[in-house]
Amino acid sequence: MTGPHRDPREVIREEPTMHRRVLDAVCGEPRTVPEIAAELGVPTHEALLWVMGMRRYGYLREVKASAGDGYFRYEPAGRDAP
Repeated sequence: MTGPHRDPREVIREEPTMHRRVLDAVCGEPRTVPEIAAELGVPTHEALLWVMGMRRYGYLREVKASAGDGYFRYEPAGRDAP
């Protein structure tokens, strides 16, 4: 999903409020960033910022097995959202 680009600071500021929604999106099965964005109804570039932040701080982890589509899949890493 694409859309108008908001200021990255605004997108990053929303990260704490998006933790639960992102974790819910990957709860049933690992998903790619485009799949997460589609599930949340947000632009892919915004979902990417949230996923990378959540990965950095231990909320998400990459699934090592590749599906061959060129995207990493992410799953919960066992840490609950605040």
